[in-house]
Amino acid sequence: MKLEHAYAIDLQWTGNRGTGTSGYKDYGRDHVVSTADKHSIEGSADRAFFGDRDRWNPEELLLAALSQCHMLSYLAEAARAGVVVVGYTDAATGTMEQTGNGGGHFTEVTLHPRVTIADPAQQELAASLHAPAAEKCFIAASVNFPVRHAPELLTLA
Repeated sequence: MKLEHAYAIDLQWTGNRGTGTSGYKDYGRDHVVSTADKHSIEGSADRAFFGDRDRWNPEELLLAALSQCHMLSYLAEAARAGVVVVGYTDAATGTMEQTGNGGGHFTEVTLHPRVTIADPAQQELAASLHAPAAEKCFIAASVNFPVRHAPELLTLA
């Protein structure tokens, strides 16, 4: 059985400074990402590409999507395995390489999940759940670069 899910967003460029794209440095990179019934995301380009450092850029949003997806997959695996997770943080990092034609691509992302579990006796099981979580992450399965994991496990006791 094939299950499909459809997603839609709206994007509006808000960076026209009155002369449109008359020159590469003449327009703003600001934009708004929105969808029904959710808070809008104020986006821009990375500062290196003349963007607004106070707004989210696409590269950060890609890292966030990978981090969120792994977390959600991991929490589901933990619940199925009977591991009680009481805390989860991540400090994801990624590397993007620019190409000579003005484009570029990510070469890798590393997630650094820091997971706190309730039962110290389940440390080995909890650590083993990152592999199936990674396999089930929809976003990681959709990118063409390695998504590495450097997890840290903590317990309440």
